[in-house]
Amino acid sequence: MAETTLAEVVAELAALEDPRAREVNEKHGDDHGVNLTKLRALAKRLKTQQELALRLWETDDTAAKLLALLICRPKSFERDELDVMLRQARTPKVQDWLVNYVVKKNPHVEELRLAWSADPDPVVASAGWALTTERVAKKPEGLDLTGLLDVIETELRGAPDRLQWAMNHCLAQIGIEHAEHRARAIDIGERLQVLKDYPTPPNCTSPFAPSWINEMVRRQHGE
Repeated sequence: MAETTLAEVVAELAALEDPRAREVNEKHGDDHGVNLTKLRALAKRLKTQQELALRLWETDDTAAKLLALLICRPKSFERDELDVMLRQARTPKVQDWLVNYVVKKNPHVEELRLAWSADPDPVVASAGWALTTERVAKKPEGLDLTGLLDVIETELRGAPDRLQWAMNHCLAQIGIEHAEHRARAIDIGERLQVLKDYPTPPNCTSPFAPSWINEMVRRQHGE
């Protein structure tokens, strides 16, 4: 039965392929053409199916991987399985969903955060920084925020794209959440000028850390 199910789901994903969606996604480094709302609707219908999720992941197709992440059981993965999956993720959206929907709900999240943050592969390291940003916001106890700012100050400007983006998010999050570190976080952003000229649509917050911090703090205080 599983074989048929896998084949059926793969066929359904192929039927959802839309050339225009693929064109948009490829601009962001994601090689699939499935509308994510339709993908989520399919996941909702399939419900949680760990075995099917594992088989979809093994197809190495990006849309199938994204679907796998929506129907898997996050707590059932071992630490090493998640490490391998991250290295197989390849595209930004798959990595993002793996980190946010699976790793954050897994009991090994803290071990992986520490291991990935120190990984020589900048894409893997960016996942570690994404998990650190989550802790800065939700569970900062035990984090060395001054030490994190030291690393960001030294390495942010020269970091490759995805790692730079993740470190910059962490910088902004420290400034937003922790008033005692806010002035330094803004100062680091001002001096490094990372993402200062990033094209930002109207009514969207700029990823330039000083602007991001000031805007979010202003909103929190209802000004």
